Amino acid sequence: MLWRGGQALRRFSTGRVCFKNKLKVALIGQSLFGQEVYSHLCKEGHRVVGVFTVPDKDGKADPLALAAEKNGTPVFKFPRWRVKGKTIKEVAEAYRSVGAELNVLPFCTQFIPMDVIDGPKHGSIIYHPSILPRHRGASAINWTLIMGDKKAGFSVFWADDGLDTGPILLQRSCDVEPNDTVDALYNRFLFPEGIKAMVEAVQLIADGKAPRIPQSEEGATYEGIQKKENAKISWNQSAEALHNWIRGHDKVPGAWAEINGQVVTFYGSSLLNSSIPPGEPLEIKGAEKPGLVTKNGLVLFGNDGKALMVRNLQFEDGKMIPASQYFSSGEMSVVELTAEEVKVAETIKVIWAGILSNVPAIEDSTDFFKSGASSMDVARLVEEIRQKCGGLQLQNEDVYMATKFEDFIQKVVRKLRGEDQEAELVVDYVSKEINDMTVKMPYQCFINGQFTDAEDGQTYDTINPTDGSTICKVSYASLVDVDKAVAAAKDAFENGEWGRMNARDRGRLMYRLADLMEEKQEELATIEALDSGAVYTLALKTHIGMSVQTFRYFAGWCDKIQGSTIPINQARPNRNLTFTKKEPLGVCAIIIPWNYPLMMLAWKSAACLAAGNTLVLKPAQVTPLTALKFAELSVKAGFPKGVINIIPGSGGVVGQHLSEHPDIRKLGFTGSTLIGKQIMKSCAMSNLKKVSLELGGKSPLIIFSDCELDKAVRMGMGAVFFNKGENCIAAGRLFVEESIHDEFVTRVIYRSWAPKS
Repeated sequence: MLWRGGQALRRFSTGRVCFKNKLKVALIGQSLFGQEVYSHLCKEGHRVVGVFTVPDKDGKADPLALAAEKNGTPVFKFPRWRVKGKTIKEVAEAYRSVGAELNVLPFCTQFIPMDVIDGPKHGSIIYHPSILPRHRGASAINWTLIMGDKKAGFSVFWADDGLDTGPILLQRSCDVEPNDTVDALYNRFLFPEGIKAMVEAVQLIADGKAPRIPQSEEGATYEGIQKKENAKISWNQSAEALHNWIRGHDKVPGAWAEINGQVVTFYGSSLLNSSIPPGEPLEIKGAEKPGLVTKNGLVLFGNDGKALMVRNLQFEDGKMIPASQYFSSGEMSVVELTAEEVKVAETIKVIWAGILSNVPAIEDSTDFFKSGASSMDVARLVEEIRQKCGGLQLQNEDVYMATKFEDFIQKVVRKLRGEDQEAELVVDYVSKEINDMTVKMPYQCFINGQFTDAEDGQTYDTINPTDGSTICKVSYASLVDVDKAVAAAKDAFENGEWGRMNARDRGRLMYRLADLMEEKQEELATIEALDSGAVYTLALKTHIGMSVQTFRYFAGWCDKIQGSTIPINQARPNRNLTFTKKEPLGVCAIIIPWNYPLMMLAWKSAACLAAGNTLVLKPAQVTPLTALKFAELSVKAGFPKGVINIIPGSGGVVGQHLSEHPDIRKLGFTGSTLIGKQIMKSCAMSNLKKVSLELGGKSPLIIFSDCELDKAVRMGMGAVFFNKGENCIAAGRLFVEESIHDEFVTRVIYRSWAPKS
């Protein structure tokens, strides 16, 4: 009887896990978003009985159709569902044949008849990328940015006969960052969280728990699809409003203005919070103040005296250029290809042909976009070139800036030869003739790949501890500099090359940086001795040598960081398991002490970079110079802008602001217990960021009578006085067994005063 009861209980309990309520779903939509919703619904055990999507374009099936066909799900490709307001009979019959209990519409661009919407038992749910009832309509993400909303989000709602007016099932929201673009907002939140929400909504319906919350008409808005002629920039606005207008129209249809008689479209806007860089004026029709073409882009001015920066410009013929190159004269000369480069060009031609399957042959004049390619094809092109051309790393913008095949090959070849690199790093050194060499030391903040003065221009003296003399004046970072450095690191992680880089390529950069550190080891050791008072030979072997080895060690880890899979139930049909996927956190802050300036930097930053994070590092106020030299070498090694940022300054200003900053995901600190307590408190109160604290030790060394006395004396003195005693694990106390105490002390005194042979 007990056995039977146990079996009955087991059937009941496992039934709740294995046979949760599931639905027969019809999926109506298209795009990668639709594909992901389809895949996740299948994984959750729902049965997708039919996929209804759009016809193939230029011989290429939609991603949703590809996934469903591969999985054996019935796929229907209808160009339309109704004619003159009436449902097409054949389409309706095909739809009814699948017997769906629920329609799921992720990003559906077709008009679905109401008899189809209301047909299933549970009706239809739709994903919409705004917090309804605000921004009803097809361009919701764009209008969220154009209108300067501080919150973005999405809604899953029940379809009715209105336009995005049905009852709400669930909603999610996120903050809009100052420089978010449509793509950034979509990729960071609307895409990944939207997929989860669609699956959650289906399960709520299956369990009978899905709410129907009527939409309020209070605050409801409808904005239509923006057309090019309506995207002209009105200049009598604040810088923030101009920025919102430009980023809200990026990439389609593109905000534009008239310059020198032709329409120029602006892309890649960001608010400019730092000082205005020097540049050449550019007259823009309708603008009260000319723009400024600088080395970083085109600076535009609002009517409030504030500024924004635009990265790229596109002309009427479709050609896109960096805004910084507006005044560059003439076309670049055509480069002759080597035999090896010809092979690369042939490989790329095959890739183009695979994407542009509707084009009979790829000619030099073939235009990527005019041949039918879309933004999704850009991502595919960049990825296939990386895979098939030895890891060649292109950016999406490289494709937009060279749309014809001939121009694209020229751009690729220049990149292969290193001719496509940005302007050489400008470093304003302090130079000293010392140790039989010219030592060149950067002294400014290093932010977003550039050495720059502190925002308020403040400096402080860094002192040579051996004689009290001033080595140089170093930039004294302000709160604004911290914010700029964190913003640069965040952008590099979320939008830059670093976040997309193959782990093996990350390792290659770290190896290259280690090689450069080794190449400059004498100069680095000299700077370390000058700035921290380290013994030169010790600095050469330990401070620098161990730093080099640390970077080489972690460079080897880049492509070996693995998660784990743990089976927890082998029972069929699900065979459940758990898995751990290790991913980078994001922006990490590092605060290091003065006793091993470069080695502490290496210990903390090498692991951080190997895992794919970006960093903002504050060196000790009294020893900033090797960290700034390290920053210079990181540029020469090829690290992208924003990945490494070095901001010298005070712990009370820079260190405290880093511990409180909401965009920092982890902070590492080595220093005093008192400051460690304050940092832990700030990290907890700000955003519960992860924190690692190394607060010292100074454990005693215990020496017994059966030791080798001379060796014990050597080790005891080394344990106390290694690196001049500036050691967080220094054995500041020696406990010596009483029977050998006097002899031990005698040998210590003799060894300390004995003349060196």
